[in-house]
Amino acid sequence: MPSDNRPQTALELQLCARHLVQQPLTCKEHDAEIFRMVRRHESELDRWFTQRLGYRLHVNADTARLFKDGCVPERRPLLTATLRPFHQLEYVLLALVLGATVAGPDVVSLRDLIERVRSAAIEAGIALEDSPTMRRALVSVLQWMIRRGLATELHEHIEAYAGDESADAVLKIRADRIALLPLPALAGADSAQSLLARAERRSATRQWMRCRLVEDPVLYRSDLSDAEWSELRRRLGEEERLLDEMFGLVLEARAEGIAAIDPSGTLAERRFPTGGTIGHATLLLIARLHDERKRSWHWNEMVCVIGELAEIHRRRWAGDMVDAPERLARRVAELMLDLRLAEWTPETGEHSAFNLLPAAARFLPAPMPDASQLPVQEALW
Repeated sequence: MPSDNRPQTALELQLCARHLVQQPLTCKEHDAEIFRMVRRHESELDRWFTQRLGYRLHVNADTARLFKDGCVPERRPLLTATLRPFHQLEYVLLALVLGATVAGPDVVSLRDLIERVRSAAIEAGIALEDSPTMRRALVSVLQWMIRRGLATELHEHIEAYAGDESADAVLKIRADRIALLPLPALAGADSAQSLLARAERRSATRQWMRCRLVEDPVLYRSDLSDAEWSELRRRLGEEERLLDEMFGLVLEARAEGIAAIDPSGTLAERRFPTGGTIGHATLLLIARLHDERKRSWHWNEMVCVIGELAEIHRRRWAGDMVDAPERLARRVAELMLDLRLAEWTPETGEHSAFNLLPAAARFLPAPMPDASQLPVQEALW
């Protein structure tokens, strides 16, 4: 009798689902084995995503695109090759480049592409300065496209253009993949507000809450209406079964909200707890807030505390961070905001308070370990 391959199929489906959530545009040349599995299980994956999350899966000969529609996760910027978030100019240039290339040609010189981008900017009423800053930003955008499989360097390297405005290169453009980038549900939005409103498909309540548990680190009680919270708690067992089957996630429910925990620690874009200066400083800051029985600090207070911790751990932490406590404080704040462990709350005047949120309580070790003894724990996702 043939062997039962259901466990293997279940494992492959989960691997594909986890990968597609992390990499909504998956190219065969980048992830050949995963892509083969996606094609093998395309029908089941599409059923999973469509029925459970309201997403849609498109697969062709060498590209898989997961159209994620339903919720808008905050703080998910595009990243450069050095993992720096895109700045505004790079987003503008990316939109211009995509618009200038989606209709072809398949092969274009860098100089011709730049002229197309400048023409598109003029049509859109955007002023582009011919400056080193603009050239570096354009190179970052094109490198992002190359890493995503939207373009390929055929001759020379575009990086030279960052320092030499006369440099040229030849690119092969994948217009078919570029056409897959926009979400169809957002087409026709006439403002940023209407675009976000269309993306936040809250009318499909169960799918929307499920999306939030997959895409955000934690879903707080305050994020939901009374009816939504009651619905989620009533169906919590079923939700956990579905999310465990698809992604291996475990739901942790408390009075303040629900967190989706990834025991493997590989699904989250940013793992926590983690070692290193920023990870250790974050754990210590949470502990200090807890020890002082405070739920919030003003920015100057936070910088002072981070400075004190940096002095104590000077021999273990990165020197560039120790010598710049405000910079370290900003990195710590960014991590806590990303993981929804804290939030900024406006106060009277120009001040804002950095507030600890309930999910931070699960990262209060006793006693607090030093950086060399941090355990490998579950990642809050």
